[in-house]
Amino acid sequence: MYKKMSKSIRIFIRKQKAQIRRQFLDVKKQEELIKEMYNKLNPVK
Repeated sequence: MYKKMSKSIRIFIRKQKAQIRRQFLDVKKQEELIKEMYNKLNPVK
């Protein structure tokens, strides 16, 4: 479960997701990288 993030973090995430989607055509690879990004920003306790 993720807690609500600040506006600047949400903007950063949106830009990173767009960059990942442009770089990788493989949908599974995109999902994996996006999950990895979320885990780096908000590690599960």
